[in-house]
Amino acid sequence: MSCEPIHQPVPHLTTALTGPLLALEERFLERETRIEQWFHERWLTTPVPFYTSVDLRNAGFKLAPVDTNLFPAGFNNLNPAFHPLCVQALQAAVERLCPRAARVLLIPENHTRNTFYWENIGALVMLLERAGYEVRVGSLLADNTVPPRVTLANGRAIHVAPVTRHGDRVGVPDFNPCLVLLNNDLSSGPPAILQGLAQPVMPPLSLGWWNRLKSDHFTQYRELAIEFGALNDIDPWLIDPIFRRCGRIDFQKREGEDCLAHNVEEVLRLVGEKYQDYGITQEPFVIVKADAGTYGMGIMTVRHADEVRQLNRRQRNKMAVIKEGQTVQEVMVQEGVYTFETIGPEQAVAEPVVYMVDRFVVGGFYRLHEARGIDENLNAPGMQFQSLAFAECCTNPDGTLAPDSGPNRFYAYGVVARLALLAAARELQEAPGDTK
Repeated sequence: MSCEPIHQPVPHLTTALTGPLLALEERFLERETRIEQWFHERWLTTPVPFYTSVDLRNAGFKLAPVDTNLFPAGFNNLNPAFHPLCVQALQAAVERLCPRAARVLLIPENHTRNTFYWENIGALVMLLERAGYEVRVGSLLADNTVPPRVTLANGRAIHVAPVTRHGDRVGVPDFNPCLVLLNNDLSSGPPAILQGLAQPVMPPLSLGWWNRLKSDHFTQYRELAIEFGALNDIDPWLIDPIFRRCGRIDFQKREGEDCLAHNVEEVLRLVGEKYQDYGITQEPFVIVKADAGTYGMGIMTVRHADEVRQLNRRQRNKMAVIKEGQTVQEVMVQEGVYTFETIGPEQAVAEPVVYMVDRFVVGGFYRLHEARGIDENLNAPGMQFQSLAFAECCTNPDGTLAPDSGPNRFYAYGVVARLALLAAARELQEAPGDTK
């Protein structure tokens, strides 16, 4: 999977359908103080995940999150100008969990061949060290499969050692960490070596993809969008994708197809009604995705319910298995949100990704894909990242500029991303204590 950063101008919103979005951005600017107070009140009572990234889609008439990742793996793509923000936020996040912490054990994904993923680990190690913590990287793989040294593009080496356990504590040789930071989404389940530890483990094991569901997250988000919409006199649909959850499904055995087709039809109908209300002439579509998992696997674009009944063997196989060979057993049917942002002379389709540490926005970037369309998933092989796109901080709007100017559009991105963060925080609040 290519994840190489590139450097091009900030994407251009190539659509005339900016009326509702401009009105939304203008409302955010008008209500900035109220919005920030509303968030502040909720942070006082709701614990936040250690770090989060949110994929957004900007359709010109709608701005909404489509995925929220609690194990973000793109810190190497953030604007270096915002590294000080990351450092301060990391200090706040660690101090909240373990005020006297001095040593952090960082546990990466089990795959070892993705060099760009290791650039992310290198960036995380660097930021944590700048925040004042000793950091070691520990692998969950067996001893004989652990790469002892990974060399990054800048020549810096990451030393990796197998994680070992002694009693109710884990560490690596000659290193007893104060807390364990996961950058491994636990798709295949919670490792026994990490259960029942005396050290804090963040994010909690219960928020790994073995247990977490996207539909649960977007249920929390829907409730917040309704509350936020009432506070600011906006239609929640402008920031909230309609979705339905399907129960048991087996793509290879073609079981559960009728339920899936029914939900596709229902979401398309509801989206079509909204399009009619707003005078939107685009064709509604949905994204069918695995209800758990990441890396852009188990996802397809659907425009008609019959399409899910007519999948060929290759399409069914692609939908049946996700990361680490896990079988897809449940799916979510989510309203497809167009992206009308493009980059460069090739007009590569782009979507913003906002990164947060603790409750703070620490920057973002654009994911772009030259071979994908405005109604397709961009998290796929061939994607690239525009690491300098967020030239202004997402929490620093400028009331003297137009609502769709750089800092103000990025502020809108930050507001919607923090709503998704708050939804994730509610997931964390409800997580079972014995697996935290």
